[in-house]
Amino acid sequence: MNGQSEKTVVGVFDDYRSAERAALELTNSGIPRESIDVKSNFMTGAAGRSGEAEEHRHEGGISGFFHRLFGGHDEYGGHYAEAVRRGNAVVCVTAPEEQLDRVIDIMNSAGAVDIDRHVENYRRAGYEQYDPSAPPYSYDEAVAERERFRGADTRESAPVIEEELRVGKRTVQRGGVRVHSRVVEEPVEEKVELREEHAKVERRRVDRPVEKGEQLRDRTIEVAETAEEPVVQKRARVREEVVVGKETTTRTENIRDTVRRTEVDVERMKAGDVGADYRSDWESRYAASGGSYEDYRPAYEYGYRSASDPRYQGRSWSDAERDLRTDYMREHPNSTWDRVSGAVRYGWEKVTGKR
Repeated sequence: MNGQSEKTVVGVFDDYRSAERAALELTNSGIPRESIDVKSNFMTGAAGRSGEAEEHRHEGGISGFFHRLFGGHDEYGGHYAEAVRRGNAVVCVTAPEEQLDRVIDIMNSAGAVDIDRHVENYRRAGYEQYDPSAPPYSYDEAVAERERFRGADTRESAPVIEEELRVGKRTVQRGGVRVHSRVVEEPVEEKVELREEHAKVERRRVDRPVEKGEQLRDRTIEVAETAEEPVVQKRARVREEVVVGKETTTRTENIRDTVRRTEVDVERMKAGDVGADYRSDWESRYAASGGSYEDYRPAYEYGYRSASDPRYQGRSWSDAERDLRTDYMREHPNSTWDRVSGAVRYGWEKVTGKR
């Protein structure tokens, strides 16, 4: 861990060239080159990097580097140091935590190998723990070890794929209801009884003596007349309510569809079946031009083996041919690529299914 927001990712590669290719891809993706460290056995990796080897001697060697990197987990550091001793190369990238997934994807795409699987192979050959005093592998020893590992792990897998029907639900609008309210006027009629008072004046002729209290004086008598008139008032009353809501009902519907799956038929092949295919191709392609089948057999087997190599998986022939040629000519320096490339491609396409 370098800083609070940075972490270090370590990847193991078959050789120095693969590690440098990974470092270049990381740099092209935006990782600063000074954050990328490539470690290798200088006898099998970057020839002439004696300055780096000298630096490692002064600072505790490659084991010291991994001890500082892994801290208290020396066992892991020892495994990585052992991988470098045996000819592998290690790429260490220090990057912010949010970039780690991209760094890991790039390393895997560039051919990073499984260190745990390598350690298992080491243990089969007697390895227990890293020995700093053990001499580093030479180039030929490293190549031989890689070939031995490839031969020990030639298993291939055919994925059995089966589709499963997953029925979900989604809400769709099927209609609805919209309610409008508006004000309308309509005439109404009500009957009301109105009372009126009218002053009534009657004159009656009488002839009697003046009674007590009656005297001659001025007098005014007023009688008020009243009448009722209609008074109209309006009062709003709620007579009805329109309630708008939803009710939920459920129904069961059977969904019918088809799903696909992969069925793998295992056909047991006789020991000579693969070789028979190679020999048949050799007879149609090369027999007339001279040379024996044994001259071409290594090319067929190399193509078959390389198609399963993690470095080349997922790549097309045109994309991988340049690297295949380099590796093949290193293993078979006395051969001619133009002469055997067809045989290598035939073996390659037997695995990739192009043939």
